[in-house]
Amino acid sequence: MNNPTDKWNEKYSTAELSTPAEPAWVLKHHAHLLPLRGSALDLACGLGGNARFLTRCGLHTHAWDISSTALQLLKKWGRVQNCVIETKLVDLTPSALVNVQFDVIVVSRFLDRTLLPGLVQALKPNGRLFYQTFLAPVQQHAPQNPDFYIRSGEYQHYWANDLSCDVYGEGWLNESIHQPKQRYAWYIGRKACR
Repeated sequence: MNNPTDKWNEKYSTAELSTPAEPAWVLKHHAHLLPLRGSALDLACGLGGNARFLTRCGLHTHAWDISSTALQLLKKWGRVQNCVIETKLVDLTPSALVNVQFDVIVVSRFLDRTLLPGLVQALKPNGRLFYQTFLAPVQQHAPQNPDFYIRSGEYQHYWANDLSCDVYGEGWLNESIHQPKQRYAWYIGRKACR
């Protein structure tokens, strides 16, 4: 199964509305930094734990992923909850972030370094980026490709000149009772008003 779309559709093929979809720790524990209104993007959303949380916070929420199976389930969740999450089936490349702007972008448990500079461009002035992903080295019960792990302090390398850092941390997190404890790095940055 070399096609990434097939891989992720297979992963979510047994998911149901009752399947847990938790927001990232960094988002849940720093929700006070969210705007009272505006637009938000859950990038590489999977089952949409972040998107569900953002829409409950009153934000006009978009959710992008490569898995049509995950997005269909998220749309179904929205209908049941009587809320709208705008989903988009997309293979994430830097061009996907061109000509879009959001007040909030959330990325969790996903790392593609080619997308990191474009996240700044996709933020509106005063917009905030919430980012949390696995911290190197490779861990058990997590991706086995070392390219999918952020290195200690690496976030600042990408965004030091464009975002002011509100929150940064590294350590062990137990995001839910359904997942084992993992080492993560998390970052919240705000784009300056220019």
